Amino acid sequence: QVQLVESGGGLVQVGGSLRLSCAASGRTFSNYAMGWFRQAPGKEREFVAALSWSGGNTYYADSVKGRFTISRDNAKNTVYLRMNSLKPEDTAVYYCVRYSGSYCYTGNCETDYWGQGTQVTVSS
Repeated sequence: QVQLVESGGGLVQVGGSLRLSCAASGRTFSNYAMGWFRQAPGKEREFVAALSWSGGNTYYADSVKGRFTISRDNAKNTVYLRMNSLKPEDTAVYYCVRYSGSYCYTGNCETDYWGQGTQVTVSS
């Protein structure tokens, strides 16, 4: 069983930055693509970013491209989401996911594990 534990969420002003972390249990972390999704109040869950097993391939939702950066440290079993130039519409619960495969080029690939989520609130 794999557990994903997010941290780093909080309250930030418009234009500010946050870095989310997701620590994964298990010894096969480096074999899988990882990603982030988010869900705002009253809205459907949406894809944010995905990262291949090695970190060499990334894919972003248009809404965050140029502002968010996904990365990973396989030695630490951790994936990160650096969020810059935050906007009120970025307010959401952010979820870390593990994809079933080593790559995900579209964001909408099969996932097999989800974290519990961390709240990000951007105030104006």
